[in-house]
Amino acid sequence: MSGRVSNTVLIGGGHCGSVGVGGGFPVRIQTMWKDRLSLADTEGEAGAALAGRIEGLGRMGCGLLRFAAPDLEAAEALGHLASLVSMPLVADIHFDYKIALRCMDFPIAKIRVNPGNIGGRERVRLVLEKAAAKGIPIRVGVNAGSLPPDLRRRVGAGMDTAEALAEAAERELAVCAEFGFDQVLVSMKASGIADTVKANRILAERSAAPLHIGVTEAGPLVAGTARSAVALAALLAGGIGDTLRVSLSDTMENEVIAAREILAAAAEMTALRPFDFAAAAHVQARGPADRLRRPGVTIVSCPRCGRYGFDTHGFTARWMPVLYALDRDISVAVMGCAVNGPEEAKHADLGITGAGDKVLIFRHGKVIRTIHAAEADSAFKDELEKL
Repeated sequence: MSGRVSNTVLIGGGHCGSVGVGGGFPVRIQTMWKDRLSLADTEGEAGAALAGRIEGLGRMGCGLLRFAAPDLEAAEALGHLASLVSMPLVADIHFDYKIALRCMDFPIAKIRVNPGNIGGRERVRLVLEKAAAKGIPIRVGVNAGSLPPDLRRRVGAGMDTAEALAEAAERELAVCAEFGFDQVLVSMKASGIADTVKANRILAERSAAPLHIGVTEAGPLVAGTARSAVALAALLAGGIGDTLRVSLSDTMENEVIAAREILAAAAEMTALRPFDFAAAAHVQARGPADRLRRPGVTIVSCPRCGRYGFDTHGFTARWMPVLYALDRDISVAVMGCAVNGPEEAKHADLGITGAGDKVLIFRHGKVIRTIHAAEADSAFKDELEKL
């Protein structure tokens, strides 16, 4: 877009490992490994099977594969795996800058990190300097549930969530620029479609940073694909987005398939003229949103990764028939860990998440019960009946 100020080498065509990203390169599909990774998983027959599945994802159209690296053991395993496969691997890191530093000792293609949650300036400097020396790009990730405290307060006081997401991303970009680091991509994700689309449109007007787009915790297969399709096709058809992921409470293969179909649909949409609502009197009378909205349960569920402490897939599958049968205009969140727990899904009328060896049940971000996993279904049923 004209008016975008270049602040990253990737916009002119950079690389994450062997894959070109940004500039004139094709939009790249990503997915995320659903389970914890250990060194044993990368050795012998298990390692061969793991590598075979990864290569299969590549054949399906996946360009980048992300792994949670919650500790140094996972970093070592991911580093070993990176030497076994041709697929560019991405390390997803929260809180501990030492994990980021260790991952960069291996042929890792990209680091996903939020500079704001890995500590003070010195830790950020160490990570950025090593990334620059190694030629490893960093994806700065900003989620609606992990905004800086001051922006969180401003949102509570009426600030637009999309504007807050864009401002948080600009702050992270400013930190990178301060240390002379320009190999940056940005993601701004929310579980809401409107917030996701608007935030990315705002930043696309203000920055040339390549954008990784997606709706976070989109939901189970059908619901998550539908919600992602609406948001991502709108962005892609407008020229926004350099990589994307469809986050589903389902298999990686289905995430890749959904992303491929959304890209194809967006390509078709670029040939369409914007719909002229003013020309349709029956639409104008009621408004387009009123024609599309219907009451019912909205399920938000995380896709699961190596941090999970709760079986979101199994729980979601058991409860989908019950929840979709309810004639209630409520939202339900099924989360896997503390990163994507009550704060990320605080909008939900009822939510459940893993937290270490416990399970939390919450309403609008406030924890109301702490239980063992074996009690999850019965406790959830009790709280659902109270709504």
